Amino acid sequence: MSMQIKQVGKFNLYYKGTWNDKLFTKCMGVVGSRRITNYGHQVVEKIVPQLVFDGWTIVSGFMYGVDIAAHKTCLECGGKTIAVLGWGINYQNDSHDQKLLDQIVDSDGLVLSLWNDQPGTNWTFPARNKVVAEISHEIIVVEAAIKSGALLTATMVRNLKKPIWAIPGPITSSVSAGTNKLLADGLAKPWLGKSPSSPLTSSANSLQTSILNILQNESLDSSEISRKLQIPINQISAELSVMILTGALSEKNGKYYQP
Repeated sequence: MSMQIKQVGKFNLYYKGTWNDKLFTKCMGVVGSRRITNYGHQVVEKIVPQLVFDGWTIVSGFMYGVDIAAHKTCLECGGKTIAVLGWGINYQNDSHDQKLLDQIVDSDGLVLSLWNDQPGTNWTFPARNKVVAEISHEIIVVEAAIKSGALLTATMVRNLKKPIWAIPGPITSSVSAGTNKLLADGLAKPWLGKSPSSPLTSSANSLQTSILNILQNESLDSSEISRKLQIPINQISAELSVMILTGALSEKNGKYYQP
């Protein structure tokens, strides 16, 4: 992959991937704790497919926890994602998921950094957060402690007068204390997802209709649906995720069926 530089807003960014301005037309930042919980994973797996379906590019900071979960879920849905690194784009570190970075680029996403070979330090990550805030048109904070980088990013987004969303979390969870405080202080609106819609409304697209038709009398897994419809499994998986989210389908033990 070639390494190049592009100006985005006030930042000169190193990047890897094929630059496409369309990636930046509708960007949702999905950020949160490095100490992601099972609840956080469930939230990411629920909201990211719907965002992808609605045409959002998913932006996050490529750290373990919520960031990595958001990037991975986006790719699994066939979406486009932008990873903003907290270290130099050519800095070699065995702890970084190079395979995932390659997948992001291979899926027509981008990897961005403010630096070439700078290691990650206590000042590079706040600088990275500024880039996430600049690129994102809106941001969703999934999980965050009271003192966290995700809340710092939210503050930056608020200063840019962009919408901030937060996921309400258990009052017993330290990694939901920050998101709950954002909501309690009126600094973010609760992201509750879209209301379930009828699976048979006119808004259902042709692929959803085809999936519903073959699931009228049987339950199938994603590979079986892909084979029957002769459509790539990543496209099928993305559609299935949306249909689960909207209530059009249910799933049990990997099999999909009409409720």
